Parts: sequence; structure tokens; C-alpha cells
Amino acid sequence: MNLHKIFKIIAALLSLVGAIFLVLIISKGDEAIDAAYISGGNTSIVDNMSFVAYVIFGLALLFVVLFVIKNLFTDTGSIKNTLIGIGAFAAVLVVAYLFSGGDTTEYFDQGVLVTEGKSHMVGTGLVAFYILGTLAIFSILFSGIKKMIK
Repeated sequence: MNLHKIFKIIAALLSLVGAIFLVLIISKGDEAIDAAYISGGNTSIVDNMSFVAYVIFGLALLFVVLFVIKNLFTDTGSIKNTLIGIGAFAAVLVVAYLFSGGDTTEYFDQGVLVTEGKSHMVGTGLVAFYILGTLAIFSILFSGIKKMIK
């Protein structure tokens, strides 16, 4: 039995278990689940569905990481491209860190102390998002214009 068939069987079993829990959740109803959650009662159906989702997410993440690493070492040209991509992303983060500013006042947000450093890191994330979003939009426009010209 090859690996592809084993993955298909595992995917089918996890899909079946997820579908069964989904039917159980729907049959129980939103109000009953909300009331059980508020009163601290039995919410095991939702907990089991969440566990299945976590297992599926973990397996997908594991397989993606394994196959990416496998392809990196089998195709030597892809290592250079991967390092270039990582370097470009790091450069975007450095530029975002340099252009972002922090809020100098310290305050509590939902019981958590927000310092200037935390505010600066949030600003870095926002600026990096803006830079990457702008680059994505320009690359889409560039490729569309390039196709129209050809």
C-alpha cells in the first residue's frame, strides 16, 4: 500500500469523524450548547469537534513542513530561492521596524500592560502588512498589464 492511499484513508476517516460531530452539534442546537457553556455543563461535543480540527490542522502543518524541507534538500536550486525570499521578508521587517513608532504612554488594555516596546512591535506588524499588501497589489497589476501587452 503506497503512501498516497494511506493519506486518503486517514483523510476520509477524519472527515467522517468531523461530519459525525457536526451532525451532533447541529442536532443539539445553538441554545443548548450556549446554555451548557455558560452554566459550565457538558460541552464535550464541541470540544471533540475542536480536537478533530486541531488534529487535522496539525497533520496538514506537519506534512507541509516535511515536504517543503524534503524538496529543499532534493532540489539544490530551490535553497537559493528560499534564502532570497527569507532575506527579502527579513528586509521588509527591518524597514517596517525602522518606520514604525511606539506610543510613549503606558496603559492597560484588557488587563495587560501595554508598553512602548509592545506598541512599537504592533506598529511594526502593521507597517509590514501595509508594505507586503502594497507589493502584492503592484505585482498583480504588473502581471495583468504584462499579459495584456502580450
